Amino acid sequence: MDGLLFDSEVLSRDAFLAASSEIGHVATHDDFLVMVGRPWTINRVYLQDVFGQAQDIEAFGSVWRRHYVALKAGLALKAGVVELLDHLDALKIPRAICTSSPHEDVTFNLALHGLASRFDAVIASGDYAKGKPAPDPFLRAAEVLGVDPAACLALEDSHNGVRAAAAAGMRTVMIPDLLPATDEIRALCRMVAVDLHEVRAHLAA
Repeated sequence: MDGLLFDSEVLSRDAFLAASSEIGHVATHDDFLVMVGRPWTINRVYLQDVFGQAQDIEAFGSVWRRHYVALKAGLALKAGVVELLDHLDALKIPRAICTSSPHEDVTFNLALHGLASRFDAVIASGDYAKGKPAPDPFLRAAEVLGVDPAACLALEDSHNGVRAAAAAGMRTVMIPDLLPATDEIRALCRMVAVDLHEVRAHLAA
């Protein structure tokens, strides 16, 4: 969802850097990139290493959240989202959101752009045992949709998301956002697309 449907990773990064500054730490863009596509349970451990054992990570998470909430009213859609959804509707293809974010973020983002009715299922934090890069989120999405994972097309913007989708046995496409496609990631993908317009064109071909 973040970085694929919504241009929210940039907002999350800016909020992360602002929150880090507020608590007196110097965090970097690269520190943020390590966390992209991963659940809070994993990122919390990572941040403890970054900030040190003296830092209350849950308190930092609350500061980060406050900065993010202040920014997200300006959340924009990524290019090609509506056109791709229209194409899937025309073909009667079911689809699910599969994210490391909490349900409240998904609900807000979808409502902001009037997309709540455009997805058949939402699989978010709390709906699976292990988060990305484990395959659990994608396997759960396939189960809810009643579809064989091997018949699913997974669209991802993050390395951990690509790893998770590929581990679930899905046909995986990366649309890079903040993270470029590495050789490892390209090897796991059917294709790397510039944006969702290119994905739609590929499906229509």
